[in-house]
Amino acid sequence: MTTSAGAPVADNQNALSAGPRGPLLMQDYQLIEKLAHQNRERIPERVVHAKGWGAYGTFTVTHDITPYTRAAIFSEVGKSTPLLTRFSTVAGELGAADAERDVRGFSVKFYTEEGNWDLVGNNTPVFFIRDPYKFPDFIHTQKRHPKTHLRSATAMWDYWSLSPEALHQVTILMSDRGIPVSPMHMDGFGSHTFSFINAEHERFWVKFHFKSRQGKVNYTNAQAAEVIGKSRETYQEALFEAVESGRFPKWDLYVQIMPELEAETTSYNPFDLTKVWPHADYPLIPVGVMELNRNADNYFAEIEQAAFSPSNIVPGIGFSPDKVLQARIFAYADAHRYRLGTHYEALPVNAPKCPVRHYHADGQMRFFGSLTPTDAYYEPNSFGGPAQAAEYREPPLKISGDADRYDHRDGNDDYSQARALFNLFDDGQKQRTCETIAGSMGGVPAFIIERALGHFDLIDPAFGKGIRQALGHGGDPAADAARNTE
Repeated sequence: MTTSAGAPVADNQNALSAGPRGPLLMQDYQLIEKLAHQNRERIPERVVHAKGWGAYGTFTVTHDITPYTRAAIFSEVGKSTPLLTRFSTVAGELGAADAERDVRGFSVKFYTEEGNWDLVGNNTPVFFIRDPYKFPDFIHTQKRHPKTHLRSATAMWDYWSLSPEALHQVTILMSDRGIPVSPMHMDGFGSHTFSFINAEHERFWVKFHFKSRQGKVNYTNAQAAEVIGKSRETYQEALFEAVESGRFPKWDLYVQIMPELEAETTSYNPFDLTKVWPHADYPLIPVGVMELNRNADNYFAEIEQAAFSPSNIVPGIGFSPDKVLQARIFAYADAHRYRLGTHYEALPVNAPKCPVRHYHADGQMRFFGSLTPTDAYYEPNSFGGPAQAAEYREPPLKISGDADRYDHRDGNDDYSQARALFNLFDDGQKQRTCETIAGSMGGVPAFIIERALGHFDLIDPAFGKGIRQALGHGGDPAADAARNTE
């Protein structure tokens, strides 16, 4: 046993003191190091997605998609790429229960030979917002009330009832799909629209879908409450034990592909995070299989310090005009620099497997040597330092417009896709979704409930009626409104 500087430790049981009853001596540097390090063992938890579970694995290509992308990870059938996954809840803090009703994060870091590609999505194909201006506001409603320090159903429903673009995601969250039994039993989505760029420099729009081979299995509210009463760590237990015992979970990766110019003619905005692309128009194309087959040796070093960001792309994969994606490109990397340090991507779990060459200098956590020749610490230079490579340039976007603050709700249909989803449910699923929504409205002021119900009426009158019945009053909106007014 040694100190952090490598000096042998002779006694790790007793502090250095002036006798059995005397005070401690300040020269006991080993005690000071031990206590000081313990005071610094914790780092800020993620503002969102704080509670998470992860594992290593591989991605193997099973189908040729090279007509759409030149990304090296997809270059040939049978090719295998190492990866790291992290699954998470969105709203809960680090100590929250795993089996709560919440959206789940679904993030994958592919260690490709051309750099790390991070696909940072959720277990749902849409989200609550379409304009990133609203992300901090929305997240505040999911966190704790500043006075009571409790979760606030009023804040959630006040925001949702004032933001109809959230309805599609709310319907998913409150449906039977809202509480997966484990990370292995849920699908994953890139959620945003991204770019594929092929060898001919053609751009395609793409959406990513991970389909669980374990099947989609979910808890009811009652089942989740019973599970949480027995253990708050059920996801960690399930994922760790599955991998450790050799029951390696798998997901099939599919993509939806849209030719670039078709984005100008769709009836919906294909870059809108609250919308899905109909599978009838853009069918799922199989790509490969993801398998998780190794647990981390140290959770903190490899899962808690894992840093995923949509800004990590590779040649052949790019961005889109999705406004929320563009904001996340900044926000995620910025969060990691704050939480982990300036050179967070040099940590072993985040470091690419390929050579890294850049001119970033100094700062916190500069624990690695020079990445350039001695005299090449700026660019351009005459000393053989790394330089730009024009062959990786992307084609220009063919979709553009005048810069302005466009009203993202103006002219948008926030009801039809939620209606289509609701009408996919059988009678039992519809009833349970209505009951879950009604149950989540406990303590919410009547005027906010009525405003929310007005939106559900517009999705489908049966939706609004079902929630009213679950709330314990009749299905007549006019009578309900009169009653609330009284």
